[in-house]
Amino acid sequence: MVDIHHEGFCAAPLPVAFAYLDNYRTATDWMFGLVKFEPVGEKDHGRGAVYDGTFQVRPVKLSSTIEVTEWEQDTLIAFKSIKGFKNWSTWRFTADGDTRTRINVVFSYELPGGLAGRAMGKALEPIVAVSVRHSDEALRKNIEAAYAAAGGKS
Repeated sequence: MVDIHHEGFCAAPLPVAFAYLDNYRTATDWMFGLVKFEPVGEKDHGRGAVYDGTFQVRPVKLSSTIEVTEWEQDTLIAFKSIKGFKNWSTWRFTADGDTRTRINVVFSYELPGGLAGRAMGKALEPIVAVSVRHSDEALRKNIEAAYAAAGGKS
């Protein structure tokens, strides 16, 4: 299993940052390589919501069905794959003053064993590094833009 830990900050209040990330409609706007992220069934938010997602950065294309396993307003969102590419992520939100939010994420994934798994690991390693960097920057910019568009109000 591979674990990636990342901490980022954005210049927006905690409720704004949480609401942006909690909205599945924004996922493909900021997550580098995510080309599809759609709810499965009626529930599109909170614990128990399920989504089909596809991550594609040539030559890699991975699909997963993930479920929100933990959800606490303005504090925590956790996902776990239930089908496809095995992955887990936990997003924690902390206010850092009135207009700044700290976002901590742990993203984990598991590759198949054997030669195929090793080959996939070699292909994924540089892609994951670029994805984390670009996703963090896009997420920060998009949250800050949403906050500014709301007139600086949460």
